[in-house]
Order: sequence, then C-alpha cells, then structure tokens
Amino acid sequence: MSPHSLVAAAAAKDPTLETSFGKDPWWLIGGKVLVIFVFLVLTVLLSMWVERRVIGRMQLRVGPNRAGPFGLLQGLADGVKLALKEDIVPRQVDKIVFILAPIMSAVPAFISFIIIPFGPNVSVFGHQTALQGTDLPVAVLLVLAMSSMGVYGIVLAGWSSMSPYSLLGGLRSSAQVISYEIAMGLSFVAVFLFAGSMSTSDIVAAQHNKWFVVLLAPSFIVYVITMMGESNRIPFDLPEGEGELVGGFHTEYSSLKFAMFFLAEYINLATLSALATTLFLGGWRAPAPISTVWEGANAGWWPVLWFLAKLWLFIFFFIWLRGSLPRVRYDQLMKLGWKVLMPFSLGWILLVSTVKALRNEGYDVQKIFIGAAVVAAVVLVATVIWETLRGDGDGEGEIVPGMDRDAAGDPAAGGFPVPPMDAPHYHGRGLRSAGPSTINTPPEEVTSGTH
Repeated sequence: MSPHSLVAAAAAKDPTLETSFGKDPWWLIGGKVLVIFVFLVLTVLLSMWVERRVIGRMQLRVGPNRAGPFGLLQGLADGVKLALKEDIVPRQVDKIVFILAPIMSAVPAFISFIIIPFGPNVSVFGHQTALQGTDLPVAVLLVLAMSSMGVYGIVLAGWSSMSPYSLLGGLRSSAQVISYEIAMGLSFVAVFLFAGSMSTSDIVAAQHNKWFVVLLAPSFIVYVITMMGESNRIPFDLPEGEGELVGGFHTEYSSLKFAMFFLAEYINLATLSALATTLFLGGWRAPAPISTVWEGANAGWWPVLWFLAKLWLFIFFFIWLRGSLPRVRYDQLMKLGWKVLMPFSLGWILLVSTVKALRNEGYDVQKIFIGAAVVAAVVLVATVIWETLRGDGDGEGEIVPGMDRDAAGDPAAGGFPVPPMDAPHYHGRGLRSAGPSTINTPPEEVTSGTH
C-alpha cells in the first residue's frame, strides 16, 4: 500500500487527519513559525530551571530560588548575563569560521522542530489547519539531516579556536555523533516499515490503535540510548569533559556565541524528546485509558496537552540520568555505538522485515518470532560471556608485537607513559630530585636540605 493510500485510509477513520499543508494563508504560516520559535525558547528556559531544581533535590540542595517566584526567572537572568558579558575573541582564531560555528549549531536545531505535529486539525480564526509547522514525505530524514549539519558547527568551532582542547573536543563530538546517528537512523527503519511512510503525521496516524513503543520495543530502547549520545549529555558528554578538555569545543567561546551553543544543546534535547514522542508514544494521541473512556480526547486542542506531557516526561528522563549516572570512558562509548547498537539494530531490522514478509504470505508469525527471539538471546548471552572472559580490552598485561616479554608487566609498556620515580619535581620553591632515597625520607629531613 502506498503512503498516499495509507493517509487516505487513516483520514477515513479520523477526519481530523486531513492535511492542509501548503493551503494555509501567509499570516498563518508565519504565526506557526513564530509560535514554534517562542515555544522552543520558553522550553529552554524552563528546562534549565527544571534541571537545576530536580538535580538540586536529588543532591539534597535547594537549587535556584532567588530570581523570581521559586527561581523561575533564573534562566532569563542567565541569558541576560551572557548577552551582556564581554565577547572575547582570541587573537589566533580564524574569525570568520569562529563566528559562523555557533550559528551553524543553533539554526539547524530550530529547523528540526518544524515537522513535529502538536495535534490534529483545528480551527484558527476560521481557517482549518494542522497543529504542525509543515510535513514532508521524508520528514524524519529532515531531523537527521539537521543534526548532521549541527555537527559541522561543533567541528568548525573546535578547529577554528586554534586550541588543542577545543580541537580534541570537536573531533570527539564528530566521532560520537556520527556513530550514534547511524544507530539512531537504523532504529527508525522498523517504524517506517510499520507506518509505511516517513512523514511524521502519517506515523502518528498509524498509531491510532497501538503505539509503536509496544510493537517495536527494541527500536525504542536503541533510540533512547542513541538520543543520549546524540545530545552530548551525561553519561555521554565526553566532548565537554571538564577534567580532560576544560570545556571541549566551546572552550574559547564567551557571551552570545557560547549562549548559542548552550541554546542548541537544550533545543536538541526538546527535539529528540518530541521525536521520540512522535515515533513511539503515539504523538499527540491520548493514552489508552483516556482515549477509550473519553471520545473527544483526540480532538480539538486537548491533544496539545497529551503531547506536552509526553515531551516533558522525556526531558525529565534526561535530567534524571544526568543526576544519576557517571560519565563513561570514551572507548566504552564508541564500543557501545559501533559494536553493540549497530549490529543489534541491523539484526532487528532483518527480523522485522522477515516477520512482515512471512505475515503477508500467511505463515504463523508467532512461532517464528519466538524462535528468532530465543536465538537472539543466546547470541547476546554468548557475546557477553566472550567479552567478559577476554577482559575489558584496555591492553593491560597484553604483549604487543615488538615488545619485550619481560616488559609486559611494566605499566609504561604499550600504554600511557608513567613518569620515572627519579624524575625531578618541584618541592616548595626549588627544584629537587625525587630519587628513591627521597621517597621514604621523613618530611623534616627533605625540607632541611640533607638530601
């Protein structure tokens, strides 16, 4: 069945799904764009406040409570502070690229939200229009394309800063986003197969009976993991590791340029949450108990309430993870993306495609699905056992080609360099030797100059 016939069939079941994209007057289109822009800015301000309050409560702190009632104006105060701070541009940077980089990160973040449906068709000043900026036959791919464009801003920010910390942060972020973006795109394929379309409004229409989070739970789990890696937030905030890279790719930025990176991060947080709501949680449709009891739950302006509730549920999930999980190692991060999520996603797509093809041929899909699940579980357990037996793969104690076997136990061999024990070091104001005789010497003898 073609996507157009699917839309027609869904519209026959629910007349509110008839699309009006391209038929709206210019003032209505401009109003939609303005509403989405204001909504994203307010969501960023509120997300900052919620994050600081929730994490403060989790860590037994108060959180912001001075600026405005309950500290609600703290985000606005921070924005004004960033706007009024001195804009420092280092002397050695490539100024044109240095200025364009934050713009290339912020603008795609705003564009991605234009295809998210907030609700069905409603009447706005006598005009029937969909509560959505616009829709495309390949709307979900627009989000992936815009997130890829945002990577250019991060990479160019690190490169143009002429700083080793910024450059390493940009390289880390590009490698991380590319690896997790591939797994994220693979998690969408099963949704496209079930919905028969890449249009966000069609995907929401295809979930009128059952949400895809139930039918495609593995895809949902992969997406939730990849959305954390895509957003560069804890536990996957390696491009901004303060203990390693100071601030990562935006180390040299200040004032409004830094604010644009900050804005892009929180807008991506809202966009990824809204996309998860649209693809897996029925979009703007009410949950099953409400929709079954109340016939008008999915009509009019009420669906906006269900959409916002699901959106903030995901944002709270992001915040909860930040306050609960530690930062992982970078090799563990990349290993999860390339060696676990991508092969699992490919196998899951193959399974879903096979099940749909066999169902169309009239086979007993339930037995096949159970057998495939058992085989997948056995393979997964065998993989975990193999990785556990072979070690973490850090290279500790391994003998690499060209290395003496007697040096295998040396921590400096084949790994990070360890300073020798007799290397000079600073003690007080003078340069002294840290030889073996100094290590076990009492402090009063060292300070007296006897060694």
